[in-house]
Amino acid sequence: MSEETHTRTKVAVIGSGNIGTDLMIKLLRLSESLEIVAMAGIDPDSDGLARARRLKVATTHEGVDGLVKLDEFADVDIVFDATSAGAHRRHEEVLRPLGRTLVDLTPAAIGPYVVPPVNGDAHLGAPNVNMVTCGGQATIPIVAAVNAAAPVHYGEIVASISSRSAGPGTRANIDEFTETTSSAIERVGGAAKGKAIIVLNPAEPPLIMRDTVYCLVSDCDTRAVTVSVEEMVGRVQAYVPGYRLKQKVQFEKVAADDPLRSLLPAASRSDGAAKVSVFLEVEGAAHYLPAYAGNLDIMTSAALRTAERMAAFPHSRPRSSGGTLIATEGAAR
Repeated sequence: MSEETHTRTKVAVIGSGNIGTDLMIKLLRLSESLEIVAMAGIDPDSDGLARARRLKVATTHEGVDGLVKLDEFADVDIVFDATSAGAHRRHEEVLRPLGRTLVDLTPAAIGPYVVPPVNGDAHLGAPNVNMVTCGGQATIPIVAAVNAAAPVHYGEIVASISSRSAGPGTRANIDEFTETTSSAIERVGGAAKGKAIIVLNPAEPPLIMRDTVYCLVSDCDTRAVTVSVEEMVGRVQAYVPGYRLKQKVQFEKVAADDPLRSLLPAASRSDGAAKVSVFLEVEGAAHYLPAYAGNLDIMTSAALRTAERMAAFPHSRPRSSGGTLIATEGAAR
């Protein structure tokens, strides 16, 4: 075994569906600092577990309970959860006492929200971080970019994804999607008020993920906003190459009698106001999923980016292979 392999942080993935399998492939192909050693699912016949076995990754079809019984689990520091919001709550209950760090790809939102180019270094020592949603990963960087140049009074995003790329987990979590994304638009993106909408597009052939971001601001320097947005797009492209603007950033003055003004703070309703519109497209890298499934690709890419930063963070993660924590620091984080 090479020295590089010895120093890489060992990780596991819970969830052998589309997201978990794509994440496994990314870990194997792209990461120089993380090593996937185990995958857990609940369907023994899933394609994800079959692929993991072929790729010499330890597997179990007994979920998190089976994961903690694997010999490989003793060396695992970080666990990715690619299941559902409801399942994640139990996974957190099982894994937190064992001192493992969780990167949550569900909308459970137990831990702090993380969007890599916005607050990627803010929660490196947290025991559980939440990757918001696919729509959040695609649009919150833009809200934050606009907010950096002109305070956003209201931010609204519309995420349109192919119906084919919405698996049972996504469909079961629609309510959590809107609630979690809306909250993160405010808490991470910086908008005073946020709203999120998801559209499952049944078009055939399937369409690539499209995202629209609307921001209501006071009078602003349009060039400063445009530059901020374009710079942010470049930062996201560093780990999601298929992320791009579909057209130039749009600006529209909000008339004095426009109902949109009701979303402005009372003290600002008589001032100048503008609606900023940003139109995005997210094409997937097609590591496992089709290129049109950019919504899933941006989630797994963001989770990988986050875990790599956490692995590089200089702190210890005391842990045990069973149910007893071998030091108290891990429980306190």
